Amino acid sequence: MNRKKNHNLENLLLLFFLVIALFVPLIFGSSHYNILLVTTVLIYGVMATSWNIIGGLAGQLDLASFAYLGLGAFTSSTLFIRFNFTPWIGMILGGLVAVAFALLIGFPLFRFRIREVWYALTTCALVEVLKVVFNMWEEVGGPVERYLPYFSGSLYHMRFGSYIPYYYLILGMLVIALLVNSRIARSKLGFYLKALGEDEDAAEVLGVNTRACKLRALVYYAFIIGVTGAIYANIYGYVHPSFFNGQESIKIAILGIVGGRGITYGPLLAALLLVGTQEFLRASLGGEVSGLYLVIYSVILILVVLFKPRGIATFFQYRNKKPAKQEVKEKNVI
Repeated sequence: MNRKKNHNLENLLLLFFLVIALFVPLIFGSSHYNILLVTTVLIYGVMATSWNIIGGLAGQLDLASFAYLGLGAFTSSTLFIRFNFTPWIGMILGGLVAVAFALLIGFPLFRFRIREVWYALTTCALVEVLKVVFNMWEEVGGPVERYLPYFSGSLYHMRFGSYIPYYYLILGMLVIALLVNSRIARSKLGFYLKALGEDEDAAEVLGVNTRACKLRALVYYAFIIGVTGAIYANIYGYVHPSFFNGQESIKIAILGIVGGRGITYGPLLAALLLVGTQEFLRASLGGEVSGLYLVIYSVILILVVLFKPRGIATFFQYRNKKPAKQEVKEKNVI
């Protein structure tokens, strides 16, 4: 019964968020800067929600999210700059390149049972390795920023004179990430991922192909972020190896954990609270008191961890308040 109530509440929360999000450009329509800030928050929401597939459901502490974002951005942008290839197809190819890299790395890691902190360290190192590789790779720009050609209002080139179309693109990606999360969580794959996330050895004993399940979760996660990376590059109008950012990858994992691992809307809530607060404070206080927004952001993060260690999404979940013994007695009476 509680699970059904939680499911209904989850749907209501997501529907409420979507309705509000659709009208955000009408509120900030006159301020391009504010639209960009809100779009940035949604980008982190997409990435954290995607991370929830591998990190929340499957329990793998993956720290390579910005590796997949960078690969998607460079694939789409390089095709655009060199061959005038439309980003609408380039972003799909960027997602596929991210998936190919994820499988190339994930297969040996899962094959040799690299887990927990060692998996986290390996994936974090991959981001820095790609950053060095792309700094040395002259054919895609090397250490120099490569700016995307600007075509005002060109739908084919995904280059717009306003941030509003990009906002709706990212909102669409967020809806896709939420739907994929929800669908997986209620599927056989979702139950397998939750089982191996709790105890991988026990799941294997019960017959779960843990390696195949983790690879499938990794594919969904990498593809969504790779596609988002292509849109990310078009929003900012350039590509640079700094897109491979290890610190930001760690932030994505933090959002997933603080929001509530395995809870579909948890990472999004964390992104709205933490990244939204960070961007607002940086915009309003960053120039006056350097670094103050980081202090306030850190305090909020510590409070959440101290008082809601299972994630802020648990604020919106029903719980059975009756003790287990009382439940058993009631069932016996019935």
